[in-house]
Amino acid sequence: MNEFIINSPQLQSLQKRISGMFVWGICWLMWIYLLIPLITLSSWLMGDHTLANQMRWFGGYKSLLELLEIYFVTLLALALLWIVWVSCHVFRKQSNRANNKEAVTVQDLCVYYQVNREELENCRKAQLTTVFFDDQGRIVHLEPVLFNVQSPHK
Repeated sequence: MNEFIINSPQLQSLQKRISGMFVWGICWLMWIYLLIPLITLSSWLMGDHTLANQMRWFGGYKSLLELLEIYFVTLLALALLWIVWVSCHVFRKQSNRANNKEAVTVQDLCVYYQVNREELENCRKAQLTTVFFDDQGRIVHLEPVLFNVQSPHK
């Protein structure tokens, strides 16, 4: 069985692939950044007190509080950046929808998806449609399925 079209990276634009890899890298860096303090804490709880000596060397408890402050400010900045990014993305989608007021006709759909009008009309009337794709993600065949619903009052 072929993979679903959504799992076909060759159908994505180069910009989407590069931005996906960039987001993937940023997420892994954030994950590592958030795990380092947990690894340090767990090693201290298991009896590794060399970090206690290093903490005394670097200024003790006050230095630790300053580092925690920097840590939480960084987390807050990341959360704010994420909220701004999501807000901009939602706003951009809404503005694109508002600007795109042109109605799509059946003929436009037939041309875009390269199917004939009769097949499309049969699929629109059907309750279930199976769509077959080729390796490039183009529609090869549409197979409408009509169910015969029997009346329960026979």
